[in-house]
This record gives sequence, C-alpha cells and structure tokens, in this order.
Amino acid sequence: MVWENPSNAEIKNILETAKTIAVVGLNDNPGKTVYQVSKVMQQQGYRIIPVNPTVDEVLGEKAYPSLKEVLDKIDIINVFRRPEFLPEVAEEAAETDCSVFWAQLGIANEAAYHYLKERDFTVIMDLCIKVAHAVLVEKI
Repeated sequence: MVWENPSNAEIKNILETAKTIAVVGLNDNPGKTVYQVSKVMQQQGYRIIPVNPTVDEVLGEKAYPSLKEVLDKIDIINVFRRPEFLPEVAEEAAETDCSVFWAQLGIANEAAYHYLKERDFTVIMDLCIKVAHAVLVEKI
C-alpha cells in the first residue's frame, strides 16, 4: 500500500486549529473504542459530531445519518469504518467543505487516499487521533 501521512508538525497544527470533529461510525456503546476515543477528544475541547444512521444522539450531540447531512463546519472527518468502506466515505467527504480526512489506527485504503489527495485533502491513515493529540498537543 502506497500512502504517506503528513509530518508530525502538520498533524499538530491540524489538531491545534480544529474545533469540530465529525466521527463516522460513532455509536452509543461506551465499551467501543470509537466511543472512548470520541469522549476523550470531546473532553479535550473538541465538538464531536456523530455520523451514524443507527443512532439519534451520542455524547450529548445530535447524530447525522451521513456527512452530507451535517450542516455545521467540520474541521476533521475521523473515520471508524473498516478499510473496504473508506472509498465510499471518501466520496461523501469530498462533498463537504472539510479538507482533513483521518482514518483511525488500523484503517487505511490506498484508493481512498489517492481519491482524496486528488481533491486537495490532507489525509491521515492508520493513526489514532487520541494518541496523536496526547503526544503532539497535550501539555503534560
């Protein structure tokens, strides 16, 4: 697989300037990694927008069935879907005003990467946003 994440400096800048994260695949199960990561990011001050057609609300925020239905500005699209679904999510992401697509740890898809790069997206794959935030941004 041929894709490359941005530098740590660029990722740090994204995390420091972003305010809103749309989380594709976020559900209301506190035992799931997606919920735990999203809750921590919310506690760090980010507004979390759940994107999942099977829930109405998660972490006190209204959920949307798809990215296209989110009317608020999205700074980061954080994806918790299996790699084979990334091209579909990437196509939907391209219809938004967001330009940062972040696939969680263990999730990468070369076709989605190239599709998004051709549309001037910053693409981060196979990296946990919570870990990146803890390492690059949090002041310990």
